[in-house]
Amino acid sequence: MRLRLPWTGNVSEITIAPVAWREDRVRLLDQTKLPQAEVYLELEDYHDVALAIVEMKVRGAPAIGVAGAYGIALGALQIMAETKREFLTKLEDVFTTIGNTRPTARNLFHAIERMREAAEKAGDIAELRGALVDEAKAIHRDEAEASRKLSGHGAELLKNGDTVLTHCNTGPLATAGYGTALGVIIHAHQQGKKIKVLATETRPLLQGARLTAWELKKMSIPFTLITDTMAGYFMSQGKVSCVIVGADRIAANGDVANKIGTYTLAVLAKEHGVPFYVAAPTSTFDLSLPSGDRIPIERRSPDEVTHIQGMPIAPAGTDAENPAFDVTPHRLISAIITEKGVRREF
Repeated sequence: MRLRLPWTGNVSEITIAPVAWREDRVRLLDQTKLPQAEVYLELEDYHDVALAIVEMKVRGAPAIGVAGAYGIALGALQIMAETKREFLTKLEDVFTTIGNTRPTARNLFHAIERMREAAEKAGDIAELRGALVDEAKAIHRDEAEASRKLSGHGAELLKNGDTVLTHCNTGPLATAGYGTALGVIIHAHQQGKKIKVLATETRPLLQGARLTAWELKKMSIPFTLITDTMAGYFMSQGKVSCVIVGADRIAANGDVANKIGTYTLAVLAKEHGVPFYVAAPTSTFDLSLPSGDRIPIERRSPDEVTHIQGMPIAPAGTDAENPAFDVTPHRLISAIITEKGVRREF
C-alpha cells in the first residue's frame, strides 16, 4: 500500500489500492476486515469477484465498477469457445453474474456497457480477450483520473478553517483512485487549508467508523467520529460548514441515490442553511432515468441491522428492514461536483 505525502498532482502518490489486476487474477483489499487487519484476496474466478462485491469486500460505486470490469476480464480469459459468436454467448453469462451483484451502483453498469462494446468491436477470440483486459484497465485509469479532477474542483468550495461533515466512505477505498467526497477533503488538506472532518459512523455496516476514520488517520487529517443521529445537533450548534457526500447513481434531473442516511442529512442541512454537496464522476450519472424515484434501491440482509460483525444486538427473531440507499431530491442539493466541474442547477 502506497501513501505518500504531500500530494503533487499525481494520483499514484496517494493510492490506497482496493482493487488491482494481476494478469490472471484480481487482487482485492478485503474491506470487511478493516480497520483491524489489512487482508488481500487473490481471486482467480469471476464468480469469486462477484461474491466479493456482494459481500462488500470491495465497495463504493467507482471501485465496484473497476472490480466488475476486472471480473469480466477474468471471466473472458477462462471462456473456451470455437467461434466469436459462441464466445460472446458465454460472455453474456459473465455480464449477468457481475451485473446481479449491486443493483444501485451505476458505475458497475457503466463498466459493463464499456466492456460489452469492447467485446463487440474486437476481431477474433484472442483479440477479444486482450481487448477486454485493456478496457478494464482503461476503466480503472479513467475512474482514477476522474476522481483526481473532481477532487480539485471540489476543493475550491472549501475555505481554510471549514469543518466538513461527510457520510459513509468515499475515499481511495471506495473509488480505486483519489476519492470523491473524501477526495475533495484530501485535496483541500493538501492545499494547506486547515480542514476538520465530522465523519458519521454510517450504520448498519459502519463504513464511516471503520473505513473513513482509517483513511483520515493515515492521511493525518483532523477528524471526529460521530453517530449518524448526532448530525443535527452539530448543525444546530453552528459546527458544520458544509456537508459533502458521494453518490451511487444520479438521475437526469440531479436526484441522487447514496448510502442510507444521506437524505436525512440533506434535510437537516436545508433546515440549518448548511451547503450540501455531492461529489461523483460522470460515470455515476444515469441519464436514462428522468428522476430519482426510478433508481433501483438495493435491499440487503436484515442481519446487517440486527447484528454487528456477526454479534447480535437485537432479540432473536427481530424483524428489520435494510435498504442500502436512499434518494436525495435535487432541490436539497447545493451543487454536484464532477470531473467536468461544479454544477449548481439541473
